[in-house]
Amino acid sequence: MNLQARRDLRRQFWLAIRGGASSQEAAVAAGMRGGTGEKWFRQAGGVAPSHLYVQTSGRYLSLAEREEIFAGVERGESIRQMARRLQRAPSTVQRELRRNMVQQYRTRLRLKTKIGRPRVLSWDYRPSLAQRRADHQAARPKPARLAVELRLREEVQARLLSKLSPRQIAMQLKRQFTDDPGMQVSHETIYQSIYVQGRGALRRELAVCLRTGRALRKPRRRAQQRRGPIPNLISISERPPEVEDRALPGHWEGDLLMGKNGKSAIGTLVERSTRFLMLLHLAHDFSAEAVQEAMIAATHRLPQRLWKSLTWDRGWEMRNHAHISLATDLEIYFCDPASPWQRGSNENTNGLLRQYFPKGTDLSGYHPDYLDFVADQMNQRPRETLGWDSPAEALNRLLSEPTTSPTGVASTA
Repeated sequence: MNLQARRDLRRQFWLAIRGGASSQEAAVAAGMRGGTGEKWFRQAGGVAPSHLYVQTSGRYLSLAEREEIFAGVERGESIRQMARRLQRAPSTVQRELRRNMVQQYRTRLRLKTKIGRPRVLSWDYRPSLAQRRADHQAARPKPARLAVELRLREEVQARLLSKLSPRQIAMQLKRQFTDDPGMQVSHETIYQSIYVQGRGALRRELAVCLRTGRALRKPRRRAQQRRGPIPNLISISERPPEVEDRALPGHWEGDLLMGKNGKSAIGTLVERSTRFLMLLHLAHDFSAEAVQEAMIAATHRLPQRLWKSLTWDRGWEMRNHAHISLATDLEIYFCDPASPWQRGSNENTNGLLRQYFPKGTDLSGYHPDYLDFVADQMNQRPRETLGWDSPAEALNRLLSEPTTSPTGVASTA
């Protein structure tokens, strides 16, 4: 008996146990001797091994779920009813049936035919066969496609020698062999057959036929440019509610305004309640160290009480956020991935700045004095959200308001 047959036998045995049968009864139902069933039951401590009837990952259907689908088919349930009971998407159940049905025929119905009679599709579905097929499909490693199919490999090699790219080969085969899926292959499979060790179905020498002529694939980023997650970041979900309603000043949003080909940048800081703008001169160097230095210098240009928090996107330029916080007492929060609306004021301001710094411009050529000029012009613009005051007027009014010191004495910043 091979491994798969033994595994199917154990599944049948433990499914019978789950159904309330004794170990001897379950063994007999599975076609074994009663003593073998008692031995399995004793070795497992009376607990069925979960991998035999329940898939450890919720992504895939388990044998138990396939048995439930089979029971639903026998009861004449609709696909949606079966999916609801399994807490799966209806499309999951439908694909399972289409993938594993032996034949499809029409009997008792629920849909209306042209003559008004109800009809339903009945599926000749075998859960054990479906599970065996799923196990076979999930088995790894799989042989390379071009290593198994000789005719396809010869076609691909001939086209590579004719200097066609893998993409061109894939599309050419798809058009030439429209009705023969066995003669179609993706361009990525061709690349892997050349480059990936262990899947080298194509001769390694064919790499010189590619336009790059490389013997190895080149990563999109250099090793020193590869990025990981920003360490110890604090998510925007932990930001205090007072920041959200813009009632209190001192909470900022920041980002980089990128130049041509992403090789130059200007740092932008926008205060949420007054929309006051500050620009950071970074030129070609917008590394984490350069941004850290520029941020610390910017906080010295306004009173300390105006620096409470900063919200930034997850750009790698802010990986030194802990050093910035330590030097400035700023609480730094990071937006969720791909969520620019969480820095709405900053995004809007960056759009307005394109009037001065058009896209595709090399931003390293702008002098720091010009950045101050642009920021001053932006801060003098009347804003509807401020009741047609300018950000500079809103900030001056804020700074002229008396504040209470820790000793209880009112003072003017």
